[in-house]
Amino acid sequence: MIGRPDDLTLRRILAETRSIAVVGASDKPTRPSNEIYSYLLATAQFQVYPVNPTITEIDGARVYSRLADLPVVPDMVDVFRRFDDLPSVLAETLALEQRPKTLWLQEGLWHEEVGRDADAAGMQVVMDRCLMVEHARLR
Repeated sequence: MIGRPDDLTLRRILAETRSIAVVGASDKPTRPSNEIYSYLLATAQFQVYPVNPTITEIDGARVYSRLADLPVVPDMVDVFRRFDDLPSVLAETLALEQRPKTLWLQEGLWHEEVGRDADAAGMQVVMDRCLMVEHARLR
């Protein structure tokens, strides 16, 4: 089923991921996107790029306005956006010069059409799962 990979697949995704764009990253410490962004940085396993057009930095790190502004094409796009914004996030992802390997929709986010379209474009799709929780659980 698209969006519900098994643990073996999740382990492979995490092992092959070197860079992550956190779309919807927040500079507010109480927001889940900030906690997960900070966690991903602390693991030192990933290059992490926060993406949010409404802020310019998080704890001194540059925040990118859009995926196309990143200095690399990320291996994974981790999404913290509202349900209605998910099709535009996928469109922005698919417009990149190269295709990221994985589209990860955070816990509480499930969008059948976005999942099908990302899968059809050759991306791994994970929906309604917390990247931080899964990373900690599977390592």
